[in-house]
Amino acid sequence: MRIIIAGAGDVGTHLAKMLSSEFHDIAVIDPDPGKLHYIETSYDLITARGSVTSFQVLKDVEIRRCDLFISVTQFEDTNITGAILAKKLGAKKTIARIDSSEYLLAHNREHFTALGIDYLIYPERIAAKEVITLLNKTSTTDFVDYAGGKMALYAIKLDKNAPVINKSLMDIAKQNVNADFRAVAITREGNTIIPDGCDKLRLNDLVYVLTSPSGIHDILKYSGKEDIPVKNLMILGGSRIGIRTAKDMERRCNIKLIEINKEKCNSITEVVENTLVINGDGRDIDFLREAGISNMDAFLAVTGSSEANILASLTAKKLGVKKVICEVENFDYISFAESMGVDTIINKKISAASRIFRFTMGGSVSSIKFLTGTDAEILEYIARPGSPITRGPLKNLDLPKDAMIGGVIRGKSSFITHGNTQVKPNDIVIVFALPSAIYKLGRLFR
Repeated sequence: MRIIIAGAGDVGTHLAKMLSSEFHDIAVIDPDPGKLHYIETSYDLITARGSVTSFQVLKDVEIRRCDLFISVTQFEDTNITGAILAKKLGAKKTIARIDSSEYLLAHNREHFTALGIDYLIYPERIAAKEVITLLNKTSTTDFVDYAGGKMALYAIKLDKNAPVINKSLMDIAKQNVNADFRAVAITREGNTIIPDGCDKLRLNDLVYVLTSPSGIHDILKYSGKEDIPVKNLMILGGSRIGIRTAKDMERRCNIKLIEINKEKCNSITEVVENTLVINGDGRDIDFLREAGISNMDAFLAVTGSSEANILASLTAKKLGVKKVICEVENFDYISFAESMGVDTIINKKISAASRIFRFTMGGSVSSIKFLTGTDAEILEYIARPGSPITRGPLKNLDLPKDAMIGGVIRGKSSFITHGNTQVKPNDIVIVFALPSAIYKLGRLFR
């Protein structure tokens, strides 16, 4: 597939990194020579310096042969214009990053389709949806739902209360012969492990567990976690993510939103109904105490500063808040924040890249999610009739070592896989994989 990415910022660079290992023909456009030099020397692709709205630049990257055009610069109008021009000049499919939710309304969306833009992506909206999901699943640091709840992925951070510490996966399996859950990966000290039965669970491991509904109770029991209802929520930062979360949650819980800019506080009060908006500096621990942070069930830090978010989140943890969610947009700080004890990290650039990446995977992949703090991905494949994955039990197939097939959704039922499981045509198959395994997985499901 020939893919052209406009914008060498964090989203564009992350996409380039992931796609360059997939044997695609990739070109990246950006006016900044420094960004292009980094990408060109790091990944197997070509670059073009200039504006994505330039006819000449688009012709230089052979836009007429483009299968997928992705415009993710920091400027909404540039992305929209670039996508329109790309489609007019021959691109088969176009995607544009936007900053306005009104464009996603059905009656407005039609106008963009008519102009040649196939898909609009709004990172803040995606991130806000993830936040709301996590506030409803306080026991987990990450959560993905499949087929309306038939199967789910839980990411559990093991602390000293977890009964499974120092136990091997084999030992746990022996205690639960008919278990409806399976550990598909472990992140430990920044490294991701696709485990086998001999791997032991350690303190501070982040364990990714795939489960059917009947296995959720056991997961919480063995990890020493519980889902607590969020009745009191504090949001630090009047960003788009903060405001959208407040609007969606304010009828379900009491919300205090803290914003340092007084004028912005006034504008926020006009769009929320039952949220208490407070003008103040969330970096001030005494101020947070006075605002009642110790009485909160959950704390969400979504200012424009990763450093401020991390500092405030650590303060919230220290003061006893049970669920802390922190936006970290600086990739270099993600592992640091995790090692310091921040519960859950969101990154809207990674979330946006996940949505876009799906368009490069062909019809066999119905969804994909990049997991924050690891290079791993969780993919939802559809087993096509006649595909190699359907030709025998899993134990007899040449599965890549850096991947694990964890579960299958078949019609109205779901189940955890084992060696004798045979995937049938049209099954939905949930796979946890490192980038090195993606190409081979694609061949199995095509």
